[in-house]
Amino acid sequence: MDMDAWVWWLIGAVALGIPLVMTAMPEFGMLAVGAVAAAVTAGLGGGVAMQTVVFAVVSVALIAVVRPIAARHRSQRPELVSGVEALKGRSAVVMERVDASGGRIKLAGEIWSARPLDNDQSFEAGQEVDVVEIDGATAVVI
Repeated sequence: MDMDAWVWWLIGAVALGIPLVMTAMPEFGMLAVGAVAAAVTAGLGGGVAMQTVVFAVVSVALIAVVRPIAARHRSQRPELVSGVEALKGRSAVVMERVDASGGRIKLAGEIWSARPLDNDQSFEAGQEVDVVEIDGATAVVI
């Protein structure tokens, strides 16, 4: 029983998909896409030489274009900000007047002591302020 060439290419694509799933190496997926492109070429009546060229060109093009993009994204992991660093830039509500001598704000569900960035400023209860830094246990606000 003789199978058409496009079936062999699809079997090859599935065979390349298995190590893709097992190893998480995207190159196998790109080769599998090349095999699918060769299967389409075979289905449209292209000869063995044309099928092989399509497989090679599509696979190499994907590896050359997609792999550097994927590597760049993999290396740019987002930074996890925690602790007091996560509080910088957040908004807070003034609970007790905040001026050069101090005051209280509600920040992230907790009551914090606070002082203004500029000692000439003052904020009244109920006002919304932004935290610019944390100095010890005191939030510096604007």
